[in-house]
Amino acid sequence: MAKERANYSIMMMARALEVSRAGFYAWFQRLGIVGQRQARRDDLDAQVRWFHELSRGTYGAPRITADLHAAGIVVDRKTVARSMRRQGLEGLSTRSFRVSGRRKQAECRHGDSCERTWDKGRLDAVWVTDFTYLRCGEGWVYLCAIRDGHSRRVLGFSMGPKQDTDLVVTALDKARALRGELPGQVVLHADRGTQFTSAKLNDATVAAGVRMSMGKTGVCWDNAMAESFWATLKVEYFYRHAFATRAEVYDGVSEWIEVFYNRYRRHSAIGDISPVAFELTLNQPAAALKAA
Repeated sequence: MAKERANYSIMMMARALEVSRAGFYAWFQRLGIVGQRQARRDDLDAQVRWFHELSRGTYGAPRITADLHAAGIVVDRKTVARSMRRQGLEGLSTRSFRVSGRRKQAECRHGDSCERTWDKGRLDAVWVTDFTYLRCGEGWVYLCAIRDGHSRRVLGFSMGPKQDTDLVVTALDKARALRGELPGQVVLHADRGTQFTSAKLNDATVAAGVRMSMGKTGVCWDNAMAESFWATLKVEYFYRHAFATRAEVYDGVSEWIEVFYNRYRRHSAIGDISPVAFELTLNQPAAALKAA
């Protein structure tokens, strides 16, 4: 009837088809409403797809909802989740892990100053560090990173073909250079790996005005913040690419940390904003001077 309205009257068609005119008009009105709903849904799907691609395919519904809110789009998380299901989009979830192994006798012993509380409510109170290893066509790449326990920002990192104390010292030097003058003594928390219990690192931390802290041997939860970061790096980035050379790993991981993780990736623990954006919201000199 809707298609033939130009040729026949609604009354004639309703009588011929034995339907009521009121029923036809009610159906026609609902059709317009359904069309508007479909248009809004299509528009939301496009926006959700855009932010999912912008996150490099890693964000789930909570972070995409935060992106939409930041863009001035009012929508709830369940609506975003339904949109993602319609389009076959999925976020990436991380899982903690730890590889156990034999350890050498520690040259220096340090107590646990954090007791699994790495966020002390301010910048440069606790820095968290650890090692991980990444496989490429040329062999292993070892990565050491230092993060601020409050903002989650990676302050310094270093990579190389050997897992040694020099990588830790280099990462520490970068973190010190980024922060400049520290407001007080910083606690550097790590596990009891030989690189962190070495006399060489002890000398470097003393010179830098940093105090070491360590969890118990073989207890991954005592350095869970570092383990969580490795899971994020590997699940959201490293496992999704193939690397033929160590140089490709160096370039790719550096870009992911500096460009994506520090400056774009949202963290639920700091209000669903990036670490650099979070530091800029704080009224602290270190954040204002060293955010770029």
